[in-house]
Amino acid sequence: MPRSLDDLLGDARARIVRLTPSQAFEAVSNGALLIDIRSEQDRGRSGVAPGSIHIPLTVLSWRVAPDSPWRNPHLGPSHRQLVVICEQGFSSSLAAATLVELGLDATDVVGGFEAWKEEGLPAVPPGRGRGDHRLAGMDRPD
Repeated sequence: MPRSLDDLLGDARARIVRLTPSQAFEAVSNGALLIDIRSEQDRGRSGVAPGSIHIPLTVLSWRVAPDSPWRNPHLGPSHRQLVVICEQGFSSSLAAATLVELGLDATDVVGGFEAWKEEGLPAVPPGRGRGDHRLAGMDRPD
C-alpha cells in the first residue's frame, strides 16, 4: 500500500534534528554549511542567505556524498555539518534525511527561507557573474 507524503515527511523528520532559523544561523556562524536547495527562480525572487551554497535538490546527493566523483569541492571536510534550507521547510526535511542516510551530519531549517527572513536574519540578492562551473551545484558559496 502506498504511503502518504505526510508519512514520508514524518519519517524523515524523525531521523533529523531540525533547527530554527536562529539556531541554523548560529550553527553556520560556528562552521556549519548552509545549503540552499531552492530553484534559481525562488532565490532570485527572495534572495539568499550570505555564505550559503546553492545546490539544486535534483543533484544534492551527488554533490555532497563523500564518495561521489561529482562532490562539490567547496563543501569542506565530509564531517562538516550541513544545514539544508528550502523555501518553507518541507523538501529540506526530506533532503536532510537522505543526507543522514549517506552518513553525513545533516539537518534542516524549520520554516525554510521564509522563516529565516521573518526572523530578520541576513538575506541578500543572489550573486551575479557566477557560473564558474557548467554542472549545477558546483559553484562556490554566495
